[in-house]
Amino acid sequence: MEKEDLRKELKVSAIENGTVIDHIPSESVFQVIKILNLTEYQNQLLIATNLDSQKMGKKGIIKVSNKFFKSDEINKIALVAPSATLIIIKNFAVIEKKKVEVPDYAEKIVKCFNPNCITNNEEITTKFTVIDKKELKLRCHYCEKITARDNISFR
Repeated sequence: MEKEDLRKELKVSAIENGTVIDHIPSESVFQVIKILNLTEYQNQLLIATNLDSQKMGKKGIIKVSNKFFKSDEINKIALVAPSATLIIIKNFAVIEKKKVEVPDYAEKIVKCFNPNCITNNEEITTKFTVIDKKELKLRCHYCEKITARDNISFR
């Protein structure tokens, strides 16, 4: 067999029903898995990282069988991987494909990095305004401290 005949890519098995998270920056794949609590997921979970991508150079992809994400989970994905695309699969067919969007507000999903913030000392729902979607900066509704991309931690 000549070199030209060799396949340059391997296909990952399709999922019958679920969600594919595509175009994740390679360095963010495991963070997405963590924030969505997929380490505990009991159905099929396919993970690939450092795949060649014409758009991104390198990318990651996560295929999650029998899981359709809620809006707060999608907002988490957008905060960690704003370039991600969600692909909804039903009966092996693509039903919907959409880019995630960084939300204007983040409630209940991000923890304030300020240890003195009331949200870290009392049972109060966190609320943030996204003040810079490109650099990802969030302002706490209560203490007004700015949380940058590097300091974001999820509840």
